Amino acid sequence: MRLSIALLSIAVLLTPTAATAHAAEPPPPAVRDFGNGPERNEQAADVSAETLRAATEEPFHERNRGYPRQNQLPIPAENPADASIKLGLVPYHGIAPRLNDLQQRSKRVSAEIIGRSYQGRDLYLVTVTAPESREEAREQSRIRDRIEHDSAAAARDRGLPRKYKAPLFVNNNIHGNEWEGTDATLRVIEELATSADPAVADLLSRTRLYFNVTANPDGRVNGVRVNGAGFDLNRDFVTASQSEVRAMRQVMIDTQPVTMIDLHGYVNGTLIEPTTPPHGANYEYDLFIKNTYANGLGMEAAIKALGHTPEADGVYPPQIPFRDSAEGWDDWPPIFSPQYAPFHGAVASHTVEIPLRVNGSDYTNLPVDELRRRSGINTAIAAAAIRATYGFVRARHDQLIADQIEVFRRGAAGEPSRTVPLGIVPGFGPEDVYNTTFPRAYVIPAGGGQRSATAAARLVDHLIANDVEVGRAKGSFRAGGRTYPAGSYVVDMRQPKRGLANVMLEAGADISPRVDAMYDISGWSHALLWGATVDGVTSLQARAFEPVKAAAPTGSVPRGHGALALKVIDAKEVMALNALLAQGVTVTWVHDGTVIVPAAARQVARTVSDHYGVAFTPAGSVGGTPLTQVRIAAATSADELFTLRELGFPVTPISTATLNGGFDWSGTDVLFVSSGLSYTALNPAAKAALDAFLTSGGVVTRGSTGAAFNTAAGLLTATSVAGRGDANGVARVVSSTGPVGSGSPGYSFVYSPRWFTGLGPEVTVEQAYATEGPLVSGHWRPNPDGTGGQDAARGQAAVVSGRDERGAAVVLFGTEPMFRNHPKGLFPQVARALYWSTSVTGAAVTTP
Repeated sequence: MRLSIALLSIAVLLTPTAATAHAAEPPPPAVRDFGNGPERNEQAADVSAETLRAATEEPFHERNRGYPRQNQLPIPAENPADASIKLGLVPYHGIAPRLNDLQQRSKRVSAEIIGRSYQGRDLYLVTVTAPESREEAREQSRIRDRIEHDSAAAARDRGLPRKYKAPLFVNNNIHGNEWEGTDATLRVIEELATSADPAVADLLSRTRLYFNVTANPDGRVNGVRVNGAGFDLNRDFVTASQSEVRAMRQVMIDTQPVTMIDLHGYVNGTLIEPTTPPHGANYEYDLFIKNTYANGLGMEAAIKALGHTPEADGVYPPQIPFRDSAEGWDDWPPIFSPQYAPFHGAVASHTVEIPLRVNGSDYTNLPVDELRRRSGINTAIAAAAIRATYGFVRARHDQLIADQIEVFRRGAAGEPSRTVPLGIVPGFGPEDVYNTTFPRAYVIPAGGGQRSATAAARLVDHLIANDVEVGRAKGSFRAGGRTYPAGSYVVDMRQPKRGLANVMLEAGADISPRVDAMYDISGWSHALLWGATVDGVTSLQARAFEPVKAAAPTGSVPRGHGALALKVIDAKEVMALNALLAQGVTVTWVHDGTVIVPAAARQVARTVSDHYGVAFTPAGSVGGTPLTQVRIAAATSADELFTLRELGFPVTPISTATLNGGFDWSGTDVLFVSSGLSYTALNPAAKAALDAFLTSGGVVTRGSTGAAFNTAAGLLTATSVAGRGDANGVARVVSSTGPVGSGSPGYSFVYSPRWFTGLGPEVTVEQAYATEGPLVSGHWRPNPDGTGGQDAARGQAAVVSGRDERGAAVVLFGTEPMFRNHPKGLFPQVARALYWSTSVTGAAVTTP
């Protein structure tokens, strides 16, 4: 579920979940293509992800296969501990046998593996449709391509809807302990597979229904919301840090659904989107709201028809936030699956929250019979929502296709953002109107105008992986009154998916004045937070730009025989440096964030440069301190643990309980504290061992837990001041030339922002919130008593460093530089904090 608005706060929703450690990445699956779509791989997005993606996500394209595509799915080992069993639901190991049986029984059913979960479980996509020959499947692929890439002509082709099977996508179980969507899907698949009803035959002759049976099998088995890496998958769609999300993303790209629903739990009565304001400004919202509201009403009617009542069953009537709530359940951020799907053509998409809670304390405390009664009702309600939705697609078949064509046509034509007419559906008023201004293009410069070529390449590959069209200039060109060099990348906003390009690349908006309560984050920007220079331009020289399928290589090592320098300003450089350290290369750390690699390690540097796309330069005679591999003991959140490991740091998770049980600090260089560690709750032996570590080890902290640890342990002299707890977004910052701030971008991400006052003489300000008003985009209001707002943060220290009198080198973060693995341009700042906190105690050396 997304959470019951009336009962739970936004702060609870965004509290990071404890991490699950993993020793090795899962082996590669047998992955099959399911939509005849073009091959799109994210080749340079994340380092540890590079190897994993190459192994687990290379599509096996079968462009010429018709339907059915009946694949014998491997059957997992039986797991009696599967959390689904207690509820009387289908355990994960029971899904593949059911799908294999249905494929044998019906030519309408095709089951394919589309990827693997973090813990290595197969992800199943089932397609239900009338049989198609190879030529018929090719024709569907050609029409789908026309709809996206030749939308003006497709709009004029009156016969197109008659020939095209409208795609519907049903997503299930993205939160692992919201189970019943999976079971409802299995029920509906069997109904469609075996029905003799002429209406079903007609539906399947004009529609393809795609079912992601369980989007989060790790969470389903383990009985938890998150996947095996501790990530909430339904917060990851514009970051795509997790393999499960990348699989869902590819489903949406390849199938191009006109409608999608995502089945969750638990809100009583059943909650059915559309949402309250604020509404995402990059959608074609006039097309979206009319269809989403209509299908929402249809699902409501189907659920009511089941006859459940509060008195008899404890089930309340459905609620539609757009109609029934003022705010707090918005579609502003594109991080959720139904908010991401419209950028790939869905003109109706919904979160559906089924009613009766069976997770959390209810799972533990209620009798099994009661849990199974509830899960049975939930399954029936979820199935009714699916049936209503495919009935909606059947009834509006031609119009849904026409509206999808219109979405892509407006993008390709570069039309301005449309203001939705008031009253387009009952209740649509001024508070629902949100618009944006599309630039003519975005330019990602090459050469001296680019902050980081490696960051630019990662961003380009990420855009391509999301089906955004990117071009590269063969020669210099003019845009927005400037001249850009050859090799620069251009995202022309006259393209079908310009909404997705813009929602990633625009700065966003400060929506604090318009609403008081937001459901989740309110600001994000790949252009401002991913470390690359990106310019929005209002004009673009008319010339051809070469389409790119992947960013050009960025790694290089200069000729010669001397030492090499590597400036650590991007996550790729952090990964490269940690790879060198892991191979025993002793480098010299320079105060400005440069590392010097000895001449003897040139061959290793070449290998690292090729792998990570980093550029080494000749090194002069520079003074610094020796740096070896940095070993971290981390009391931290799941997203931070994932990111630190992705960057290549050896990390040992710890907690208050871990330390109280006895912990050997001899294998630790830096303590990272942001969650789950209280200095005051340590027993005397644990406190003594930690205090001994603090005489020479480094400390990096983040957030309220980190600030409390700093104060209790008596480290830096600094008072931590809390901003409003749900404030979040992209903030302007000003960095110093210190060891942590040097080279940082001019923007950071905040959630529950903090700042530091009363700084002692040992404390250096590494980064401060801008004086002109920190928030660029997001939501940051003061508390009811006037404290904690943006104005109070102006000019205040956001990141500080210093040396404790006992010896520890300490860095305190009031920002969120690793939040959900998203702000990739901020990762090097964390790495520099870790490197500095160990190197500051070393003896100075000079590398010739």
